[in-house]
Amino acid sequence: MSNSNNNGNKMSYEEAGRKGGEQTAKNHDKEFYQEIGEKGGEATSENHNKKFYQEIGAKGGQSSNSGGSNNSNN
Repeated sequence: MSNSNNNGNKMSYEEAGRKGGEQTAKNHDKEFYQEIGEKGGEATSENHNKKFYQEIGAKGGQSSNSGGSNNSNN
């Protein structure tokens, strides 16, 4: 893919990130993503307190109750 905004042969940050993500997905399996997700969750819990989780939980509840397009009609 070429991008007319690129200077010379340089790729955009967006394209570099996409290509890197695709290559990572090819090189790693589900277990890899589970492990890094767990590590991220542990780091988040070490760096944030109960109030943080209450706030993001409330935001999630507001989002799911907003009647947006993510609701299914099951």
